[in-house]
Amino acid sequence: MEYSIRELSELAGVSARTLRYYDEIGLLKPSRTSGAGYRFYGEKEVELLQQILFYRERGLELEQIAQILHNPEFNIRSALEEHLLELEQRKRKTERLIRNIRQTIASMEGEYEMSDKERFEAFKKNQVEENERMYGEEIRRKYGDKAVEESNRKRLKMNEEEYKRYTDLEQDILKRLEQAVEEGLQPDSEELKTIVEIHKEWLMMVWSNYTKEAHIGVGRMYAADGRFRKYYDRKVEGCADLLSAAIQLHCQA
Repeated sequence: MEYSIRELSELAGVSARTLRYYDEIGLLKPSRTSGAGYRFYGEKEVELLQQILFYRERGLELEQIAQILHNPEFNIRSALEEHLLELEQRKRKTERLIRNIRQTIASMEGEYEMSDKERFEAFKKNQVEENERMYGEEIRRKYGDKAVEESNRKRLKMNEEEYKRYTDLEQDILKRLEQAVEEGLQPDSEELKTIVEIHKEWLMMVWSNYTKEAHIGVGRMYAADGRFRKYYDRKVEGCADLLSAAIQLHCQA
């Protein structure tokens, strides 16, 4: 079946202006354009538009979506399975938070006795699951299943004070790195040495065994793996490279 741009706009719930923009940037080209300049879309374009909307729902930028869709190995069935897995994980996270909120309300009303550990259980489980989703394959390949499982167990066993310290250290590292990049600091500066020490403390909260070699390996992974780079460079570009260089320098000193 073939759709005009107006018909596809109404069918998908996106504006015709958006479809024209997708055409202009090469994200979704019409199957054909009439002599009068009217755009028409076929079954393939309808399927691709659905994929675009799925990826947008997941928070991806248009440039990222274009790279995925234009990859010669892109497969719609595989993409759908990936979307399903992502949404099921999101559902589990949401259900944990809903359950936590209900328990907290019940505790406030005297209907349920909630432990301090339970107050943070959902957040820790969601963090572990997100870490597995984003980096699990890489870190398991590099450090082995046993090390990763032990790290996950340590994170889940954190009490309120430990969990707060862990998240505070993480945010402190990010803020210091961003400021260091903006100020043009070098890896051998005292501030970067402090950041590496804070990073070491952060790692030791979830690692069962710390070595300088492993720390250097993590730093190299931050710079080499796009997923880690995206995390550290999310606000200021250059943070991943600076942290990687500083770790290598100060751990070898």
